[in-house]
Amino acid sequence: MPFTRLKHSGRRRALLLIAVLVLLALADWATGPQVRIISFAGVVPMFAALRCSARWTAAVTVTFVAASAWIYSLNFVDWTLSGSLVGIVGTLVVAAFALGLCHNRRRRDEVYSRTRLVADEVQRAMLHELPLRAGRYGVAGFYVSALEGARVGGDIYEAVETPYGIRLVIGDVQGKGMPAIGAGHEALASFREAAHYEATLEGVAERMEASLKRHNARAVAQGGKERFVTALLMEVSPEGRGRSLSCGHIPYYVVRGDTVTERDEGHWLPLGLGDLTGERRRAFDAWPLDEDWAVLCTDGVTEARGPDGTFYPLSERLAGWTGLGPAELAAALRADLEGFTDGALRDDATVLVVRRSPDSAPLRPAADGPERGRQAVPARPLH
Repeated sequence: MPFTRLKHSGRRRALLLIAVLVLLALADWATGPQVRIISFAGVVPMFAALRCSARWTAAVTVTFVAASAWIYSLNFVDWTLSGSLVGIVGTLVVAAFALGLCHNRRRRDEVYSRTRLVADEVQRAMLHELPLRAGRYGVAGFYVSALEGARVGGDIYEAVETPYGIRLVIGDVQGKGMPAIGAGHEALASFREAAHYEATLEGVAERMEASLKRHNARAVAQGGKERFVTALLMEVSPEGRGRSLSCGHIPYYVVRGDTVTERDEGHWLPLGLGDLTGERRRAFDAWPLDEDWAVLCTDGVTEARGPDGTFYPLSERLAGWTGLGPAELAAALRADLEGFTDGALRDDATVLVVRRSPDSAPLRPAADGPERGRQAVPARPLH
């Protein structure tokens, strides 16, 4: 527990420990010199050194020394000289050790706090805090790292407003937790840049692929390993045309009224593996209409298992919560997912709930013109 948190809770603990020392001393006084109850009190300042602030640890330690000295002075005649000396020296050694332990713990916790502050800022720069806002669209959701205490890991997401419309990405890096951060950061940084300059989703994917290849080459040269990234790219043009491009990513869901539809508009190879076939990725016409929602996730959600081994039924949960707002839906999904798995997620899990803001103007119908890609595969309603 960091020191910055201990200093707020140390007073109550310290007062309780002081009361325990007083009670032990009184019990020792009442039972006479035959029983040395005060010998058990050495653990009290040690506990204070671990759980209280420096000031309150000192108060507990002084009380321990005073209580021990009082008992030894009362029973000095009844105890042997050597036994009394050993007891007094032992008391002073325990007191010195407790104060030293508290000092070292404080230094460690201060270093931890500074390191955590830097790490938090770096992680916030990599993954922006949800909810996000991009033009007419809001993105609610959550991200949970499989590595306890980490804000980022193997999943990436972003939503940006560009000259070509609203563009967003959700991705899953091979592996999980901290080892996957490098490849995830490379893919995310290239998306943020390419989304503003590439006219098509295909061009954005190519830029992300090239960036990931360079990262993999550096990783291998430094003794690391190559990683690929499954990603789903989506855009809504200024005219209201929806496009999606799946690079090996799992399907997403469209919520329209009370109906939940799974959309699987073709799978191309994940980013980093594009050279295996040489086939160029192509985007599809896709969501949205003005009143539709899109729910995107990573396989840390759909492949999460309960204690009995069953997979998390995401589509069923969505069908039962279509009346919730985006933020409420995201909160309900997170709480339900943690309850379903008993808090034991084995992979990074991300959910994005994307919807046009109610206060924004309706999108204009897409103008007639040549298609930019093949037609979408028909959606499959979920029952």
